[in-house]
Amino acid sequence: MVQGDPLARAGFIILACFVVVGIFAPYLAPYDPTQMINRPDGSLAFLSPPSARHWLGTTDLGRDVLSQVIMGTRVALIVGFLAALLVTVIGTLIGLVAGYYRGWMDDVLMRLVDLAYSIPFEPFAIVLVGLLEPSIWTVIVAISLLTWRAPARVIRAQVLSVAQRPFVKAARVAGASDFRILFVHIAPNILPLTFVYMTIEFGIAIVAEASVSFLGFGDPHVESWGKTLHLAFLTGAIRKAWWWAIPPGLCITLIVLSVFFLSRAYEEVINPRLRRV
Repeated sequence: MVQGDPLARAGFIILACFVVVGIFAPYLAPYDPTQMINRPDGSLAFLSPPSARHWLGTTDLGRDVLSQVIMGTRVALIVGFLAALLVTVIGTLIGLVAGYYRGWMDDVLMRLVDLAYSIPFEPFAIVLVGLLEPSIWTVIVAISLLTWRAPARVIRAQVLSVAQRPFVKAARVAGASDFRILFVHIAPNILPLTFVYMTIEFGIAIVAEASVSFLGFGDPHVESWGKTLHLAFLTGAIRKAWWWAIPPGLCITLIVLSVFFLSRAYEEVINPRLRRV
């Protein structure tokens, strides 16, 4: 998959770099991201442009931007992976149940999907943060409660097709339980589609967390790319201190592009009709 597609290869390399940075973030960050750094003359190094001492410059409080970006990588990966996993599990289970049982259960679950589509994410996340507390776990819960709708609908359509195949009917005639039919006979046939949506949801979750943090409702105790952009915008330095805003924005763009390239290549593997002739 990766060897035959240059975009997938590039996506894999970019994502692997982010993973390595996220794992070793505390060791790679040259400074404490909350440390106020002074210049050699003793003055505060506020809004210092990139230099040999600070590769990505400093903030208005003299904090190292590179250290904040590096530490923000870990938060992005944690939110992206956990939220994508939860969303995929929820969407897959709902799609399996709705597509297999059909009838009134299908109607109820699909109306829940319609309801989830009608709720905008940012206001929902802000309300949830207000009811609970601002943390990355609250953001993960908000993403999980709302963005399962797309995989649930697509997986349901796939289950409707798989459930009519002869091997499923044979298992039902042989007396297999619904649980066995769902998770032994049907689920393995939709796993490739599930993995595609997991990669897609990974990027969506990272953008969602950055959006909430940019609005000022993220976890104040952790460094994230959205929080860095929020502070740059809040202080008005985003117009003149380009080194403060561009790196986190570029990181968000690159990691989302990397998972898009990988999901695109994987989708072509499970659906050869999408390949170019």
